[in-house]
Amino acid sequence: MRLVLDQGVAQDPASLLRTLGYDCIHVSEIGMSKADDEEILAFSLGRNGVVVTLDADFHTILAVSGAS
Repeated sequence: MRLVLDQGVAQDPASLLRTLGYDCIHVSEIGMSKADDEEILAFSLGRNGVVVTLDADFHTILAVSGAS
């Protein structure tokens, strides 16, 4: 499983989590710092990832899209 840190999450935890052995990436590291939530979610789902976010609207996107 890959952790995908959203724009609202600081970038430093991605490096720390990788040193602890987690597969983790921050969206700014992959050129998605300006991506909308749907793009980030699609990227994450396509890679069996989990989005770590502070946004309150991701649950709405998941409900509307039927994704899990």
